Amino acid sequence: MAASFRWILQLHKDVPKAAKFYSEGLDFTVNVCTLRWAELQSGPLKLALLHSSSEHPMQKGYSSVLSFTVTDINNTVTKLMAMGAELDGPIKYEIHGKVAAMRCFDGHIVGLHEPV
Repeated sequence: MAASFRWILQLHKDVPKAAKFYSEGLDFTVNVCTLRWAELQSGPLKLALLHSSSEHPMQKGYSSVLSFTVTDINNTVTKLMAMGAELDGPIKYEIHGKVAAMRCFDGHIVGLHEPV
């Protein structure tokens, strides 16, 4: 039997704010959202957000990096910046398309790719 992804889990201090970031900024569907837990979905990918009162993952420099393909990187960057994210370096124009890294309000990194 082959293994397959069931969830990607992220720890957040503010689960509702993180759920709003992914739903409004990256068009995820929110299946469940409470103060301690959220389940979001984009196609077959399920993202679980779990409340953590600890700063431990961020203090040690550990955070998840999620990468997304988007249709308009400039529009997505603008939308995410309006929601508190910061561009982590310039948008790069690679041979395979535009790429950018965004640092979210809580330290997580979001990679964006707009194919050619």
